[in-house]
Amino acid sequence: MRVRNYIIVLMALILAGCAAAPKGEKIGTVNDLYNGAMDSLQKQDYATAVHTFEELERQYPYSGWATRAQMMVAYTHYHSGELDEAVLAAERFIRLHPGHKELPYMYYLRAMSFYNRVSDVKRDQGHTEDAMAAFEELMQRYPESDYSQDAKLKITLCRDHLAGKEMHVGRWYLAQKRYLAAINRFKNVVDSYETSSQTPEALMRLTEAYLALGVHDEAKRAAAILGHNYPDSDWYAHAYKLLTKEKLAPAGEEKSWFKSLKELL
Repeated sequence: MRVRNYIIVLMALILAGCAAAPKGEKIGTVNDLYNGAMDSLQKQDYATAVHTFEELERQYPYSGWATRAQMMVAYTHYHSGELDEAVLAAERFIRLHPGHKELPYMYYLRAMSFYNRVSDVKRDQGHTEDAMAAFEELMQRYPESDYSQDAKLKITLCRDHLAGKEMHVGRWYLAQKRYLAAINRFKNVVDSYETSSQTPEALMRLTEAYLALGVHDEAKRAAAILGHNYPDSDWYAHAYKLLTKEKLAPAGEEKSWFKSLKELL
């Protein structure tokens, strides 16, 4: 009877040991894990895909498959919209594999994770600044990569967006008749984002704000720069009308007036 009870207890211990496999024991081949993760990704079961890729890395930490799995974790987080996690995963890969051939892509994925969170100009632009810095780093490190052209475009869009934020704030100050604060915002657009699409309006708003303060030379200088760089823009036509209204430009003689303004440049 005692022997029988001992055998029962022993069998129970063996079964318990089988049920709780020791940490580090292989739960599948590398192909099984990778293919399973890819199947989950294709089904948009992102949580399972991430878990399986991470399990592959844990089970086979020194294989090339583990490196690939780290990339796929970042990719999966990105496509699932978990952009904070995508940034962290991309940065981890960059840190662990400084010479890897896929680094340009990981820098690009990191930058896009910031870019996809760019918000309306009425809101904080921290992600816009982060995205622009990330794309600029990509361009600096890998100027000839497959992602450089898109990075250039995204940098231009980020700069335009940041200029738009400055214009939004500047217009508000102008409407509140806080002219000095408005001028600072508009000057920042002209100085820091001179190639953006916001620059012509910024110069016109500078003309408007300086006129409101009675600083006529600065108003004429802003209009001169506007006319010199954007002679056919509606913003230049509007600036000319403002100066004409203040009798600072001869009516009907816009061309000759502009020649005299060029002396201020």
